[in-house]
Amino acid sequence: MSSPSRLASRPRSVIMQPTTQCLPMDCTYCYLPLRKTKNLMPPAVARAVAGPVNAWAAVDLGFEVVWHGGEPLATGREHLAALMAPFRGVKHSVQTNAALIDDAWCDFLLEHQVHVGVSIDGPEDMNTHRVTLAGRPGFRPTMRGIERLRRRGIPYSAIAVLSDPDPADAARFYEFFAELRVTTLGVNVEETEGVNRTAPETDPARAADFWAALADAWRANPTIQLREIARVTHFADAVLHGHTPAPTGLPWDPLPTITHDGGVVLLSPELAGFTDTRFGDFTTGNVLNDRLDVLVAEAEQRTPWITEFWNGVDACRATCPTFAFCGGAHPANRYFEHGGRFDGTRTRYCTNAKIALLEGVARHASSHSH
Repeated sequence: MSSPSRLASRPRSVIMQPTTQCLPMDCTYCYLPLRKTKNLMPPAVARAVAGPVNAWAAVDLGFEVVWHGGEPLATGREHLAALMAPFRGVKHSVQTNAALIDDAWCDFLLEHQVHVGVSIDGPEDMNTHRVTLAGRPGFRPTMRGIERLRRRGIPYSAIAVLSDPDPADAARFYEFFAELRVTTLGVNVEETEGVNRTAPETDPARAADFWAALADAWRANPTIQLREIARVTHFADAVLHGHTPAPTGLPWDPLPTITHDGGVVLLSPELAGFTDTRFGDFTTGNVLNDRLDVLVAEAEQRTPWITEFWNGVDACRATCPTFAFCGGAHPANRYFEHGGRFDGTRTRYCTNAKIALLEGVARHASSHSH
């Protein structure tokens, strides 16, 4: 049932991997296979990406270039500036552990108008999986970077990973980020993917209780945007107004990830850096050999694993009652949870972060409907 129309010909963003190295963190749940190796993206890769991206950005004023995975600030200011230089009319963002942020980095972020996303998992006792390469707690180095951002008036969002979504911690977790005045908070439940094969089992009922409690905390003090709550409310709004909810709509955003050496991994950044006996390195091609817009346009002909993924999406559509919200399990979760196949259906990730989310927020809404 595959067809070229299932992928959009123009993405809304690209993810750039300026270096594989993570400094100074070595999080226990990290999925990245090369995080202790300093592979730097050559400027030639950025120049090759910038050509098609600048054309896309000319007709999409919100087009975003996301610098992410490993730690983009480990690239160094001079080199990162050289990588950013070819891009025109885009919005730059970095996802960082913030530990390397100093006044010079603040100057850089302001000068280049870079949106900052900080990775931190909540209060100190909930941040224990984020440790440094030396094995020390990573909370204080990250908080020092956050304080520098705040002193310089640089707004920032946050992404948190929860290994145990405990409903008893939800209010305290939310208030921590509200007090930090993050613009947006995204919450990820730890996933089994990449080199992280030991993610703890989460009881779906407990996860639903957590999402309901988190929604309660947000409703009591709605000072920041919660990414997951917004997803549910946007879905509910679409359903109430008779629209097709976005996750099931076509075409799909190809979400190109450009690896440090120019490889292009579509749909699933978490597959970058891995190889498979059937699918090789999961790349659709390399921007040093072919234009990015051509790779996106010819993705399904060039990338056999995507066809297998569509089969899995169709199986989800046929069997899952929450498909309209979820849109089908993500490629990397399917691959790492289903023995290297993309055509499996339900994953632990979609159970705890999609189905339980929808159930928990719906319960919250029901309890406040009177």
